[in-house]
Amino acid sequence: MRLNNSYFYTLRENPKDEESTSGTLLNRAGYIRKSSSGIYMYLPLGYKVLTNIEKIIREEMDKTGSQELLMPCLITEDYYISSGRRANFGSSMFSLQDRFNKTMVLGPTHEELFAVAAGMKIRSYKDLPFSLYQLQTKFRDEPRPRFGLIRVREFIMKDAYTFDKDLEGLDIQYGKVFQAYKNIFDRLGINYKIVKADTGVMGGLLSEEFQALSDIGEDTIVTCDSCDFSSNVEVAACVKDTTVNNDPLLEKELVYTPNAGTIEEVSSYLGKKPEDFVKTLIYKVDDHFVACLVKGIHEVNEVKLQKACGANEVALAEPEDVVKITNAKVGFAGPIGLDIPIYMDQDIEGMRNFIVGANKSDYHYKNVNLSDFKVTQVLDLRLIQHGDTCPVCGGKIHFRKGIEIGNTFKLGDKYSKAMNLYFQDSDHQLKPVIMGSYGIGLGRTMAALAEQSHDENGLIWPVEIAPYKVAIVTVNSANEDQVKITEQLEKAFMAAGIEPLIDDRNERAGVKFKDMDLIGIPYILTVGKLAGERKVEFKERKTGLRETLTIEEAIQKIID
Repeated sequence: MRLNNSYFYTLRENPKDEESTSGTLLNRAGYIRKSSSGIYMYLPLGYKVLTNIEKIIREEMDKTGSQELLMPCLITEDYYISSGRRANFGSSMFSLQDRFNKTMVLGPTHEELFAVAAGMKIRSYKDLPFSLYQLQTKFRDEPRPRFGLIRVREFIMKDAYTFDKDLEGLDIQYGKVFQAYKNIFDRLGINYKIVKADTGVMGGLLSEEFQALSDIGEDTIVTCDSCDFSSNVEVAACVKDTTVNNDPLLEKELVYTPNAGTIEEVSSYLGKKPEDFVKTLIYKVDDHFVACLVKGIHEVNEVKLQKACGANEVALAEPEDVVKITNAKVGFAGPIGLDIPIYMDQDIEGMRNFIVGANKSDYHYKNVNLSDFKVTQVLDLRLIQHGDTCPVCGGKIHFRKGIEIGNTFKLGDKYSKAMNLYFQDSDHQLKPVIMGSYGIGLGRTMAALAEQSHDENGLIWPVEIAPYKVAIVTVNSANEDQVKITEQLEKAFMAAGIEPLIDDRNERAGVKFKDMDLIGIPYILTVGKLAGERKVEFKERKTGLRETLTIEEAIQKIID
């Protein structure tokens, strides 16, 4: 492509409404442009990167035997009601009325429709297994779109689904797609970790995430300094504190703690350490309330609490509800005398003579022990912390930030039962189809690459997904020697199946060089003052390597 008279522009200044490096660079380099909050145009260069990512995904998915199709974006709401997910999506699902007043939605994900499509084929166990996938636009009404392409309201996803007669078959298909995902992200050159994750609104038996490591990532990844353990912080198991406390048990005592409603305030007032306290937090779990107890130095893991309660939604109770339940101001809740279920973190079992709220404004109990209140269930309920013990090898836990670019789910029979997807087995018994679900966010993948591969001058694309692998910068388009060599290079590369980007604009050389660095073309050939000697300058964008080559050497080097 020749830039002169083409749709091409770059920005010299950073856009004011972008808060991430990837969002800033992709905008400045003319790859994307925001049309409204969380919605972006993919401009010609950006669309070429996107299609290169798609090409890699298709190649690897096709190797697994999966077949590509295309589902609609506009879907009747009834499908999500049938699966029980309409309420879970809530206001994050775009909905509208058609002319017959039927409620339609813009698909946030397509498990339901794939189950319907599978049901058109499946009658017996002989119809299984098989796999389907698509590259399709999804819509989710994010309350706070941010970080460019990372958190948006409209995005392109590759989603795939496998259908099997049993869990053993699911394991085989899951393994194939899982390996395909590793191949995809390896080919893309992304630095990533695979972590165990919460199944969330998708549900099912297992969820794993492919997380691109990045300081702006919204997910916290738990890793170990001694083994390959990795997990999303939401589901990371905590090793129980087995420290034995042999202090003699004391009688609980009500103490006056005026206006001390936080751990820090009570610690200061009583001259105690935060680890001497047990926090009582009141949560609304679906349509009822529960109390959750953790040490003063720990935080509640709401995902673990949700799993323990078998709930769809978990949220901290509103202040007025806390006052009603505890008969005290917020900050003075405690387990003694509460008439709601109490879930206690396992680490509290080893504590003695601890401090809790008294369910009485401006009062706490000290010297409290487990015999002073009744617990509904004791289990791992806290968030893992930096420096904790690894649940696999006993090493030390570290935190990193990640951008979720892919995920895999063993759904089991969750959707097949909801969508009436059954097959007849060899004994003529009806059984639910076993499903797997697999997704990759293409825009997020592009953004993650931009976050990981850039320098102070701009983007640095891996060769396989760059919009153009080589740029030819013609310093002076009015110079006959330079024009002839540019045409010779162009002809040679096109014959080799390599489309070059030719900067033949009427701009200063410095502007052209800056633009080529900004847009991140891997290899740059400059046709300038050495054209009369049939020589060009070669530059590798990633390393900065420069060398002078003859025309023939340059052609061969690029082809190689």
